[in-house]
Amino acid sequence: MKFQLLRLDKPVDFMRFRLPALIFSTLLIFASVASLAVNQLNWGLDFTGGTEIQVAYPDGANLTQVRTDLADANFPEAIVQNFGSSQDVLIRIAPRDDLPKDEIGGMVVEALSAKNATVLVQSISFVGPSIGEELTEQGGLAMLVALICILLYVAMRFEYRFALGSVSALLHDVLITLGMFSIFKLEFDLTVLAALLAVIGYSLNDTIVVSDRIRENFRKIRKGTPLEIVNISLTQTLNRTIITSLTTILVLVALFYKGGELIHGFATALLFGVFIGTYSSVYIASAVALALGVSKEDLIPEEVEKEGEDLESI
Repeated sequence: MKFQLLRLDKPVDFMRFRLPALIFSTLLIFASVASLAVNQLNWGLDFTGGTEIQVAYPDGANLTQVRTDLADANFPEAIVQNFGSSQDVLIRIAPRDDLPKDEIGGMVVEALSAKNATVLVQSISFVGPSIGEELTEQGGLAMLVALICILLYVAMRFEYRFALGSVSALLHDVLITLGMFSIFKLEFDLTVLAALLAVIGYSLNDTIVVSDRIRENFRKIRKGTPLEIVNISLTQTLNRTIITSLTTILVLVALFYKGGELIHGFATALLFGVFIGTYSSVYIASAVALALGVSKEDLIPEEVEKEGEDLESI
């Protein structure tokens, strides 16, 4: 038996709200771009460079206590996490104007040793900003290449109007997610960059499902305007969209609250991305394809004349 979360007797008129949705999205994009221009992003240590200290606690490390000890030593911004085992701890500290970079590692070790004499220092290293610049450049290039590949794939798989709609939705999702991190000054590190790429994949998957159903209905439904067929297609995929989004959100909420500080930014970006990606697949991708004039003629496959057909007709 096919499970349905919602049973609808008639199509939902999603496209009725496409103009208010367009205005809403435009305002969000302008706010995001303005914040990125003024506030920029709160780059994490992966991009800015900084000091990395690796220490070991033979009896096991209490990360909460380590963070408290560092906060008492005037390092409240330190990122503390396990690596390898529960005894090994990695501490990362961003550059500070009030302290020489070559003294930060020694001060951190001294503060930890004063609280726990058994702590063992494994290494102290400094990550320069040049590495951070390379990560920024490579990360931006990765997203650009992903968007170009998606544009080409959807154009070949469906039709160029759907391709433009899909890429518009993905740019919409990425810009607004970046804007959220800029407005609220959330730390942007490599895990968040990975989450952005995951948001692109999630949003694209949702958009492909909707586009495939629209194409199928254009070929199947003989009567009906493009607007009506888009609404029918969105209604038919509504159960799938809700179930997929809810199950994804449940996992991400668990990661957000129980995953620890290391993946907090990753879970935040994905949680927001699931909401904005689901919204954009309906009100951006589909609405753009509709605005560009997609029609039944564009999606009906061309009949290929078989070899020898002309001879048979003679």
